[in-house]
Amino acid sequence: MAENKFVYFFGDNQTDGNGSMKDLLGGKGANLAEMANLGVPVPPGFTITTQVCVYYLEHGKYPSGLLQQINDAIKKLEKINNKKFGDSHNPLLLSVRSGAKASMPGMMDTVLNLGLNDESVKGLARKTDNPRFAYDSYRRFLAMFGDVVLGIDHDEFEAMIESKKKELGIKLDTELDIDALKELVESFKQIIEKNIGKKFTQDPREHLQMAIDAVFSSWNNQRAITYRKLHDIPHDWGTAVNIQTMVYGNMGDTSGTGVAFTRDPGTGEKKYFGEYLINAQGEDVVAGIRTPQSIETLEEAMPHVYDQLVEIFTRLEQHFKDMQDIEFTIEEGKLYILQTRTGKRTAAATIKIAVDMVEEKLIDKRTAILRVEPKHVDQMLHPMIKPGSEYKVIARGLAASPGAAVGKVVFTAEHAEEMKKNSEKVIMVRTETSPEDIGGMHAAEGILTVRGGMTSHAAVVARGMGKPCVAGCDDITIDIDDACFMAGEYTIKEGDYISIDGTSGNVIAGKVELAVPGVNKDLETILEWSDGIRKLRIRTNADTPQDAAIAYEFGAEGIGLCRTEHMFFGEDRIPVVREMIMAEDENERREALSKLLPMQKEDFIGIFKAMKEYPVTIRLLDPPLHEFLPRLEELEAKLAKLQYGNDNKKEIEKVKKLIERVEAVKEINPMLGHRGCRLGITYPEIYEMQVQAIFEAACELMSENVTVVPEIMIPLISDAKELSLIRNEVKEIAEKTMDNTSTRIDYLIGTMIELPRAAITADKIAQHAEFFSFGTNDLTQTTFGFSRDDAGKFLPLYIDKEILEMDPFVVLDQEGVGELIKMGITKGRSTNPDLKVGICGEHGGEPKSIKFGYVSGLDYVSCSPYRIPIARLAAAQAVLENGDDIKND
Repeated sequence: MAENKFVYFFGDNQTDGNGSMKDLLGGKGANLAEMANLGVPVPPGFTITTQVCVYYLEHGKYPSGLLQQINDAIKKLEKINNKKFGDSHNPLLLSVRSGAKASMPGMMDTVLNLGLNDESVKGLARKTDNPRFAYDSYRRFLAMFGDVVLGIDHDEFEAMIESKKKELGIKLDTELDIDALKELVESFKQIIEKNIGKKFTQDPREHLQMAIDAVFSSWNNQRAITYRKLHDIPHDWGTAVNIQTMVYGNMGDTSGTGVAFTRDPGTGEKKYFGEYLINAQGEDVVAGIRTPQSIETLEEAMPHVYDQLVEIFTRLEQHFKDMQDIEFTIEEGKLYILQTRTGKRTAAATIKIAVDMVEEKLIDKRTAILRVEPKHVDQMLHPMIKPGSEYKVIARGLAASPGAAVGKVVFTAEHAEEMKKNSEKVIMVRTETSPEDIGGMHAAEGILTVRGGMTSHAAVVARGMGKPCVAGCDDITIDIDDACFMAGEYTIKEGDYISIDGTSGNVIAGKVELAVPGVNKDLETILEWSDGIRKLRIRTNADTPQDAAIAYEFGAEGIGLCRTEHMFFGEDRIPVVREMIMAEDENERREALSKLLPMQKEDFIGIFKAMKEYPVTIRLLDPPLHEFLPRLEELEAKLAKLQYGNDNKKEIEKVKKLIERVEAVKEINPMLGHRGCRLGITYPEIYEMQVQAIFEAACELMSENVTVVPEIMIPLISDAKELSLIRNEVKEIAEKTMDNTSTRIDYLIGTMIELPRAAITADKIAQHAEFFSFGTNDLTQTTFGFSRDDAGKFLPLYIDKEILEMDPFVVLDQEGVGELIKMGITKGRSTNPDLKVGICGEHGGEPKSIKFGYVSGLDYVSCSPYRIPIARLAAAQAVLENGDDIKND
C-alpha cells in the first residue's frame, strides 16, 4: 500500500474526519468525528482506517508509515490530556474498539483501560486518590486483554471473581474491596502466564499493537462472519479501529455508564429509552452482569447530567435524522458521549419511526420507504399469542423484543443450530447471551435469558433479527449439569416445549396457539406511499377463494397463478380424479370429467368474486397424473393384507387394477415427463373441461354484473406449435361457452415460460400468446439441473464453499436464470410489442428478485398472499434505488 493517511484524529478542535466518511472510518469513527465537529463532549482519540484492516488481513502486516502516524496521534492525545501513555505517575489510558461501516453490535472485539501495568496502576491510584478504582480498572484490563488479545477463555477470569466473592460472602463486583482486587490482579496474571507459557508483558506499546491486531483479526472471527452472512454485509469491507482516551464510570457514586436510545427501539414511541449503572464501566451495561436502572431515574440522581444528555439526544437525532443509540459515561459528574449510531430497532418501531419522522418533517416519504426493509414487513406479520388463549405463565422477565414463539428448550447455541438443521423449532435459554451465540440465536425461534436488561446483547440482537426475546428473567434458574431450568414449582427439561411472549415478558409452560396480527396503521401508511411510487403491479398466487380474499386484503392487484390441480385434492374430488385417470377410453374419461366440472366451476366463481375487478391467471392442469394416485408401496401393502385375509375378492381386484394403472403412469423422472401441455395434447378433454368451467363461471358472474377478467395459462410449453394447437382448442371452447350464454368476456391466452428452450424461442412462442408468466421455480430447476426437492442435500455446502452466493430457489439466479428471463422478454416483445410479462414463482415475493424484475421490464410479479406487503414495498424501493421518475409525488 502506497504512503497514505491511515490515522484520522478527532476531538479538541483537531478533527480530521466527518460523518460522510463511513467507508473509510467505519460507522463509529465517522460518527465520533461528526460529534466532535458538532461540539458534543467526545473523549478525544483517533481512528485507523478500514483500508489498513483490509491490508493487514491480506498481508499479515501493517502498511508502511502506519506506526509513525499512530505515535504522532498518541503524542497529540498526551498533550491534550496532559498525561503520558505508559507513565508511572500520570498515565494516559486508552480504549481500543472496532467499528465497521455497518453496525455489528458485539460481533468484534474491544479492549478497555489499555496503558495499565504494575507501575502505572500505582500512579493512577495516587493521581485519582482512589486505589480501588485503579485496581478495579487493572483487573478489567487483564481480563479483557486475556480474552480478546490472548484468546484465553473469559470464563476462567469470571470463575476467579465468583470464587473471590463467595469467599468474602458478597454478591456484587462493586463490593470487592481494594485487597480483593489486588489479589484478583495477581490471580489474573497467573491465569495469563499459565495459558501463554510466559509472564504477562508490561509494555503498553506492545499491548496497543497487539490490541490493534486483535481488533483487525476479529473481523474474521466466526461470530462476525456469521453476523455478516445473516445481514448481507460484504466480507471485504474490513473494520476501522477507534483508539480513544478512557473516561471512567467506575470512580464512585458520582460516576456511571449507560446506553440510551432517542426513541423506544421496541415500539418506536417518541420517548427516551435506556439504562445506566452507577460506578460501572461501559461493558457492564450491555453484558447484563448487573441489573441497570431506567434512564428516567437519572433525572433525579444527577439532574444536571440528565438535562445535558437530553439536549444532546435532541441535537444528535435532529442532525442525523434518525433514532440514535448512544453510549455515555459520567466521570465524577462530567458527561462524555462515547458513541452514537443509528439504533437497532424492531420492525414495528422501524415503521412507526419512519412514518412519525415524515410527519415531523425530519425526512421525506422516499427516505421513509427506503428505511423500511422488506424483512421488517415480514416481521410485522410474525405470530403473536392468539387472543383468548389459555396458558400458564411460569415466569416473567423483561419484554425485550416483541412477538411470540414456541419451541423446545435448548441451552447452547450449538444445540440450537443442530436442531434447526433437523427442522425442529427451539427456544434458546441462556443465563446471558454473548456474541459467540449468534448462530444459535439465528436458529432459535426466540431467546430467553436470566440476566440482562433492555439494552443487553440478547435484547439488541434479537430486535435486530426480529425474534422474540424475554431478558432479565431472574424468576428462572438454569441447571446446566441436569440440562433443565427451574421456575417456581416447575422444572423444564431440555427438549420440553415452552412459549415466550416478547411483548409482555411472559414465559409459558408448553405450547400456545399463535396468530398473525396483520397490517397495522403505520405499515399501511408506508405501503400506501409505496403504491404511489412503484410501477410493477403486484399479484398473488392463490388457488382458493379464501387465499384470494386474504391476498386482496393485503393489496393484491389480481392473481398471477391459480394452480387448478390444487382444486383436485379434496376428499370428495380425489376419487373422481382417480376415476378419470383409471378410465379405459375417452368416453369413460369424459364421464369422470363431467363430475369434476361443477366442482371446478364453483371454485372459479369464488376466486373471481374474491378478486373483484382484477385479472385472474388460471394455469391449466400441470403436474403428472401419478400425483393423484396412491403410492405404489402403500397399494402393495394393502393388497398383501387383503390377500392374507382372502375374504374380499372384489376389493382385491380393485386394488390390483389400481396397481396396474399406477405402474402404467409411473415415470422415471415425472417432473420432466408426461405433464403440463403434454397432458393437454394427449388428453385434450381435460383442458376442455377446465376451460368450460372457467367460462361458465365467468359468464354466470357477468350476468350478475360482476366484472371478470380471466387469463388462461398453458403450462410447460417448449415449442410454439404446442401453444398454437392448445390455444386454438381453448378459444374454441371459450367461444362456444360464451355463445351458449350470449355473453361476451374479454380474456387472454398466454403461457408459462419455465423451460430454457421456451425462453430461447420466445419470439416464436409470443406470436401465439398475449402474456408470458415466468415460472421461476421450474425454470431454476431446468436451468441448473437441480431438483428442488433434492437439492437441499448439497445446496448448503455449495453456499458454504461459495460456489453459489445464495440458494437459487430462494433468491433468483440473475446470471443464469435471469439472463434467460431477459432474453425471453426481449425476444417475446420483438414479435409481440404488447406482450404482458410477469413472474409467478416463489421469487415473485423476494426483494432482490423483484428489483431484478423491475429493471428487466416485467409488468408484474406474483407471490403468496402473505408476501404481498413485502412485494409492494420492494417494488417501490426498486424505482427509488434505480433513480427513476415516479408516478406521484
